[in-house]
Amino acid sequence: MINRAIDTFDRVVVGVVENPSKQPFLPATDRVDLLNELLEGRAEVEAFEGLLVDFAREKGVDLVVKGLRAVSDFDYELQMAQMNRTLAGVETYFIPTNPQWSYLSSSLVREVARLGGEVGTLVPEAVVRILKERL
Repeated sequence: MINRAIDTFDRVVVGVVENPSKQPFLPATDRVDLLNELLEGRAEVEAFEGLLVDFAREKGVDLVVKGLRAVSDFDYELQMAQMNRTLAGVETYFIPTNPQWSYLSSSLVREVARLGGEVGTLVPEAVVRILKERL
């Protein structure tokens, strides 16, 4: 999704949310480092806390790009898009995920890797490396 946004827009800012109510596999700082490695300077990557619209305003962004894997994603993301527009005038563009990847989720990849399955065809090599190091 990020690569498609980079191909479409002149400037892309990737926000990595630090959500205290979730227990992510990697802390935000590590996710930022990983994305910077993978994107090789083609986008700005920064962690943030709080509301996406506040981060967007701080970065001078008025458009958010979201990827959708399934109809179930759309239900939730539509509500968020409408709230973001109401709160701050931030618009949301939805991009459907490439069908090749639509069944993937981070938790599914993590579970396959944890059980010794091969995930090298599903995620970049840098992600495989981190999974092997931390599982």
